[in-house]
Amino acid sequence: MVIALVGRRIDPPDLTVPIFPFTAVKRVRERIHDLLRNSNAKVLVCSAACGADLIALQTAEELGIRRRIVLPFEAARFRETSVIDRPGGWGPAFDEAIKEAKVKHDLVNLNMEPRTEESYLQANQAILNEAISLAKASGDRVVAALVWDGIPRSDHDVTGAFGDAARSLGLQVVEVSTV
Repeated sequence: MVIALVGRRIDPPDLTVPIFPFTAVKRVRERIHDLLRNSNAKVLVCSAACGADLIALQTAEELGIRRRIVLPFEAARFRETSVIDRPGGWGPAFDEAIKEAKVKHDLVNLNMEPRTEESYLQANQAILNEAISLAKASGDRVVAALVWDGIPRSDHDVTGAFGDAARSLGLQVVEVSTV
């Protein structure tokens, strides 16, 4: 099975209503571990932001699952804007994941304009496309995983849009709660 995963980043310190509090990392890690193990995942395709992505990448590594990383723009800028800007010291995990993905030719950089909604939506579509391509090559199926609180933040919620896109492709969608 190929898992295409998108999820929430760790909450910023000033957020009043929790979406993915840092205190939930251990619980979410266990839930992602169960998802990957119980689905017999062979490949994980996701981005590498702090929170759901990096937790999933670390867990997949522990389980010996291949990891393909899709970034909307170059790694150094992504690290600044989507990794180290939240609590938790995610920088080293990101650096290690990117380093290994480069070595294994499993890093996809879309070279989009940094920090636009469109760049993240395109990254989500690329995650689905990569997962589908890898599944076809191996004769597996794709499951889309949303690691989130289950509530779209707006009409333009990027995580929610991923779920919608996966469903429109006929993919099974599973949700992992961050709260």
